[in-house]
Amino acid sequence: MDNQCWICGKKEPVMYNCRYCGKTFCSDHRLPERHGCEGLDDGTRFHSPQGAAGSGGSRDRSTSGSDKIVKDFLKEATKNAAKGAAGSAFNRTKRSFYASPSMAIIIICIFSFFLELLLGQPYYTLFQLEPGNILSRPWTLISHMFLHASLGHLFFNMLVLYFFGRILERRIGNSMFIYLYFISGVVAALGFIATTSTSYPMVGASGAIMGVFATLAVLEPNLPVYVFFFPMTIKSALILFVIVDLFFMYVNISGDMIAHAAHLSGVFVGIIVGRRLKKNLKVSRGSFYRRW
Repeated sequence: MDNQCWICGKKEPVMYNCRYCGKTFCSDHRLPERHGCEGLDDGTRFHSPQGAAGSGGSRDRSTSGSDKIVKDFLKEATKNAAKGAAGSAFNRTKRSFYASPSMAIIIICIFSFFLELLLGQPYYTLFQLEPGNILSRPWTLISHMFLHASLGHLFFNMLVLYFFGRILERRIGNSMFIYLYFISGVVAALGFIATTSTSYPMVGASGAIMGVFATLAVLEPNLPVYVFFFPMTIKSALILFVIVDLFFMYVNISGDMIAHAAHLSGVFVGIIVGRRLKKNLKVSRGSFYRRW
């Protein structure tokens, strides 16, 4: 008898020799159904000695029965594996909400982008923010934050959230970060609706991310950042972004499809929340703790 499992190579003090195929297996794979035993094909497991010497019809029925068992086993194993993978992905995303809301949002946005590619316009239409339909589809105040118009749009938004969102959530806590993110995104959507004169829909997390960026700029104004490879403080970068958004908002540029009002609305929320946090949070050993 071999000293290792024919399937997984595992060695155990007691190994099992299959009496149908003759191979050696560990305790996990010792049953014929667990190792897809080829000995099942000749029907020996389901025959009595008299049946083995009987007609071919009995042999065919036994072989058919063994094939069905193997197929059912493989089908069940595949279904359980798929269910386990889906459950594992859901649990990882759920845990990431507690460990890092920024990473959880990034995961959801990337998953949503793949759904956009897979399902096409119906998915996009269902969740995009349309100013004229906001009363009949209020969920789009939030759902638009998880849609993106292109791969580049998704990449740059998630890049900013990855670097600055994780810094901010460590300073203000996960619960406050989630509150800030979604309030900034909703106010950004309302700002867009209040100022737009077109029926173009809006998608993207830019308004919420600008709220995160502005809050961090208030709390850590001297944090070094790079804007198009130029070093500056985060406060200077925020001022630059506000000036650019104001310019393009009030100057009619052909082909500009950016919701500048949404960016500015997100910045407004970020500054308000950042000032409140700075007033009500004290620094203790290099990190913030909450007074309220």
